[in-house]
Amino acid sequence: MEKNKLTQLINVAAGRKPADLVLKNGKIVDVYQGSILHGDVAIIDGKIAGIGETYEGKEIVDLNGKYIAPGFIDPHIHVESSYVTPEEFGRLLVPHGTTTVMADPHEIVNVAGLKGLDYMIEAAKNIALDIQYMMPSCVPATNMENAGAVITASDMVAPLEEGKVAGLAEFMDFPSVIQAKDSVLDKILVARKLNKRIDGHSPMVGGKELNAYIAAGIENDHECSTMEELQARISRGMYVFLREGSVTQNLRTLLEGVTPQNARRCVLCGDDVQAKTILEKGHLDNSIRICVEENIDPILAIQMATINTAECCQLHDRGAVAPGLKADLVVFSDLENLVVEQTYIDGKLVADQGKYVAPYTKADISVVQSSVHIGNFSKEKLRLKLNSNRARAIGVIQTEALTNEAIVEVELDEAGEFVYNPEKPVAKIAVVERHHNTGNVFVGLLKDYGIQKGAIGISIAHDSHNLIVTGTNDDDMAVAIETLKKQDGGVVLVEGGKVIGSMALPVAGLMSNLSGEEVVVEQSKVNKVAREVLGVAEDVDPIMTLGFMSLAVIPTLKITDLGLVDVTNFEFVPVSVEE
Repeated sequence: MEKNKLTQLINVAAGRKPADLVLKNGKIVDVYQGSILHGDVAIIDGKIAGIGETYEGKEIVDLNGKYIAPGFIDPHIHVESSYVTPEEFGRLLVPHGTTTVMADPHEIVNVAGLKGLDYMIEAAKNIALDIQYMMPSCVPATNMENAGAVITASDMVAPLEEGKVAGLAEFMDFPSVIQAKDSVLDKILVARKLNKRIDGHSPMVGGKELNAYIAAGIENDHECSTMEELQARISRGMYVFLREGSVTQNLRTLLEGVTPQNARRCVLCGDDVQAKTILEKGHLDNSIRICVEENIDPILAIQMATINTAECCQLHDRGAVAPGLKADLVVFSDLENLVVEQTYIDGKLVADQGKYVAPYTKADISVVQSSVHIGNFSKEKLRLKLNSNRARAIGVIQTEALTNEAIVEVELDEAGEFVYNPEKPVAKIAVVERHHNTGNVFVGLLKDYGIQKGAIGISIAHDSHNLIVTGTNDDDMAVAIETLKKQDGGVVLVEGGKVIGSMALPVAGLMSNLSGEEVVVEQSKVNKVAREVLGVAEDVDPIMTLGFMSLAVIPTLKITDLGLVDVTNFEFVPVSVEE
């Protein structure tokens, strides 16, 4: 800060000069003490000068007793999972009180490499929301799949040194950390030498293995699904991110383990949140409401979305309503049922009554288009020959990225190939490599997704984002794959050889260039057809759930273009179960 700016800030704080803006007669949420103060908030040059006293300003907004809280901060989210570009993502989030997000762009970096990161950084410049990116740590996420890029420790040095990224994003390859593999330690040491924090990802890891993972310098985890996992991590010094995404919804379960003694290590987070969810439910504001429903004190819930996050993410200039901090603020009327009425970022009104009111422009997407490259594909590659009628299937778990390993009995034809039986909830699933024209296709089985006819194909297959398709017959599955190639990614629904629904995602096969509202209309149509025509289960998200079936860093059983992965043991296993 320049000396004249500091002088001006002090003069306004002392009451010697008028503020740019004064929010008068507010109830100020004091996240330091967990209480409510009464009075004004004075703002100058985008910073809070003073609170609680009576101030004069060039602009006065009388709140008439409404609450003022710090802007909400999400410590871990993937912009790409919203299916909209960063500009649209910001436009949707800000009216819900979110003013800062720590975003992991590993979805697009797995497709487009560092040029994908550069695109995301450029696009984030065009919106009021402060999108700070982390450096994707695992591209690809494992050595058991093909991605569009490979990011090594040496590739990470420049972005970290130049400040393009704030730290190392979720370290998903937890087995390699625990086993102290050289290539993984090189990445960790790059971050540690530069004093950058490292985010975690350690689903179902415990005991000595958890100790080893944390000892490497990893500071937080968003993959807890039980109260016991939360407690084990907090007792070892981790922050735990309580996730409420579109599919992965662990918040209510984890709140059972939140106490006044450990709440300071608990942080609210979104992770994977679709535009549809944001428009229909909200973001961290919705998580705060859920906390209150679960009998968490409202101010404690706000602390978990503000000061706790700021401290965890080393954001020392925000997270509270206090002198000298960024004037990122939210205004609302009811502490027990928080509905954001106004959002201020750097002292400017950017959202009012649910509408984004700041200007924004969109970045050029041409550098991250044309991302579907399929070589040597044929319908014959979708055949699944088994050694017996007993097989492993990926078992879908509602509201989780976790899956079960289901041992199922299936029908075989005379050639020993899988045949769909409408009496059983098991269909084919295939991953098709889409980055390097390798021609790789691997076919497995999926249980409890619910599809009863036709096929669904998408180019969102976490985390390497190859094509993933499920269906009851090879003909429709092949049409879905060929259509995804023609439309350059997205979502395709097929029945009887005809495309009956689609959603284009031209930005790396992950995001649309349409508005959030337009994307929600398209997604709603896709979901309706998937459920009403193809029979996908009502409790399953047709797109996001399918996309998680290739996420080979979350137990138990997943599928990649190279095989069926036992994530617990990090090894390939056959689809057939020998007698």
